[in-house]
Amino acid sequence: MAMAMAFVVLLPASAAPRKPAADAEVLERLPLRPTDPVTRELANLRQALRSDPDDLGTAVRLAQRYYDLVGREGDPRYLGYAQAALKPWWTLPDPPDEVRVLRASLRQFGHDFDGAVRDLDAVLARNPANGPARALRATIHIVQASYPLARADCSALRNSSSELIATGCEAMVDGLTGRAQMAYKTLEAALAANGGAAATDRLWVLLRLAEISRRLGQTAVAERHFKQALSLGRDDTFLLAAYADLLLDLQRPREVVALLKDRSSSDGLLLRLVLAERALGLPEAPARSATLAARYAAARLRGDTAHEQEEARFMLETGQPAQAALELAVDNWRLQREPRDARVLLQAALAAHAPAAAAPVLAWRAANRVDDVVLDDLARRVGELPR
Repeated sequence: MAMAMAFVVLLPASAAPRKPAADAEVLERLPLRPTDPVTRELANLRQALRSDPDDLGTAVRLAQRYYDLVGREGDPRYLGYAQAALKPWWTLPDPPDEVRVLRASLRQFGHDFDGAVRDLDAVLARNPANGPARALRATIHIVQASYPLARADCSALRNSSSELIATGCEAMVDGLTGRAQMAYKTLEAALAANGGAAATDRLWVLLRLAEISRRLGQTAVAERHFKQALSLGRDDTFLLAAYADLLLDLQRPREVVALLKDRSSSDGLLLRLVLAERALGLPEAPARSATLAARYAAARLRGDTAHEQEEARFMLETGQPAQAALELAVDNWRLQREPRDARVLLQAALAAHAPAAAAPVLAWRAANRVDDVVLDDLARRVGELPR
């Protein structure tokens, strides 16, 4: 899954912070359409919370809606607004469970995985049947390559979540531990047996099927699953980013531009759009590249490390110093160890002619028998570098 995006408001690199003259001053409009039902819902919730800032139920609903919008719009500012809605409870050592789960969700986006797991541990110690907490902790364990811990949480999900989600969770672990073919077949059968599952669950499972297929080198199958997911009509930035990555690998940048041309508020989607426009030599590419570089620079000034993997990729694919990209990729690998993180680190090691830097990824790949044709090729090429 897509994790670890920054949730602090992004400022242009040349901008200085400015304090509004009044609480009611509008600094910027977020990209929700006036006719969108969510716009009215958010306005009503904000008004209710202003009337009673200590209303836990309203605060949680507002924070959850903002958090949901991150997946839909990809704009990291919504995460900051979600945290602001929870302000009275944010720093409490033992807030209500619903706050702890949301706080963990926000923390993991900022790469505070330890803080997120502490919150989830506390929730699950009180209520082992808390499905959202269990699923989120499993996801964090997968991201950090703690597969035995992830498998235990996935197994426990059968007591607190749908069969489809529990199966999908186990398939994620199997897909990264030498059982990708089996994981695909099991998850495909589970999806077929749960035709009435909610659209959000079907979307999540289709993404898992697409990911596994792609790692197995079955790009046509992966694309079929991506298109099935898109046909559900649910706006999801992770889906768009993952499909755009496949299209870029298949040398189809025009389709990426058509897919993402109106989605530049998301740093992750802007990266894919920049890469596609550069591949096509479009006149918009330099300006978009500068915008993205400024966003990464602003993140570094804030001490925000959540962009390191994508910034390393940006640097490698735009001809910037390979050693700098390698340093970012190595730092990122210390916290986040998914196949896309491995891919960027191997690519950076190749570009910098630094095979020793790839050792942690090679060890992870061998120890877990990771099925991934792209990583197989990169590992072979790293092994051929002079030492």
